[in-house]
Amino acid sequence: MILAGGRATRMGGGDKPLLQLGRTTMLGRITACLDPQAEPLAINANGDPARFAEYGLPVLPDSLPDHPGPLAGILAAMDWAAGIGADRVVTVAGDTPFVPGDLVSRLAAAAGPRGLAIAASRNADGSHDHPVIGLWPVRLRSDLRARLLAGNRRVRALTDAHKAARAEWSALPHDPFRNVNTPEDLAAARSALD
Repeated sequence: MILAGGRATRMGGGDKPLLQLGRTTMLGRITACLDPQAEPLAINANGDPARFAEYGLPVLPDSLPDHPGPLAGILAAMDWAAGIGADRVVTVAGDTPFVPGDLVSRLAAAAGPRGLAIAASRNADGSHDHPVIGLWPVRLRSDLRARLLAGNRRVRALTDAHKAARAEWSALPHDPFRNVNTPEDLAAARSALD
């Protein structure tokens, strides 16, 4: 599930995943990377799904009102996965256009005692978690829904409670999980393709 439901306030609004990056969009890069790793793919986004029509993927909104953040997208991913008979689902932020080609296999290999794994990157400053990018056992969805309904929107609280393992990639020379949040980030991402 590609989480594309953010409001992109630092980018001036709109759909960050639809911004041009090289010959395609960020979403195009992410789907091209994930397609050989996992199937089927879907997009989590609120609003008119027609804006993603060219990708030919299901577009699933949050199941909870008021856009409660990335955990709502993860819950939508878990609900969707359960509906198609899957026991786990991988989520990727729609503004991380450089996800690695071995993302799914390494998350699966690293899965902790409860089946949960999140992505991390390491540079000279240490290890940095990217908990929105992870492998989620569908059986955690009741707990996640209860947490959200109680007002707990912290991804870290969920991953810590369920003893998430970490799959780690090198962030050198560039972090494969860097987000494109601002116009400056987008310019840097475009430069990285040159």
